[in-house]
Amino acid sequence: MKRLLFVLAFTSLCMIGSNAQTNYKAALGLGIDLYDDATFFGATGKYFFSDNHVGQADLGFEDNATIVTILYSYHKEFVGARGLRWYTGIGPSIILIEDFDNIFALRPHVGIDFKVNGVPFVVNFDWRPSVVLSDTGENEVGAFGFGLQFAIN
Repeated sequence: MKRLLFVLAFTSLCMIGSNAQTNYKAALGLGIDLYDDATFFGATGKYFFSDNHVGQADLGFEDNATIVTILYSYHKEFVGARGLRWYTGIGPSIILIEDFDNIFALRPHVGIDFKVNGVPFVVNFDWRPSVVLSDTGENEVGAFGFGLQFAIN
């Protein structure tokens, strides 16, 4: 499943035209948070505080579990690839599990964000390892995020 989503994200980015634009202030949409043993689907949103500083909130659901993630990211455009940005950052996550202790984790991340001129959608893909801070849960190196969002100017 993770490989399929990675191939889908990469193919989408390659197929979209090169006349891209990054001028959007916020984005709302759907997100997927992929762990080795769980896949969370839900809402995602981001807000640009400035050209480079971004806040993101994700709310995902899986059987008997909910994840809430708040991320800070530093975004920077690739030279010569208008609309394609790389980003890196960090933020906390909490996984609320029915009949189990909650899991608190720190989520460093690095990824790419793409917005095409004339198309109101943003695609992003990132690597989000999970460093567990609570007594329960395990660290997860192979965790990824994927989002498809509607851009708001």
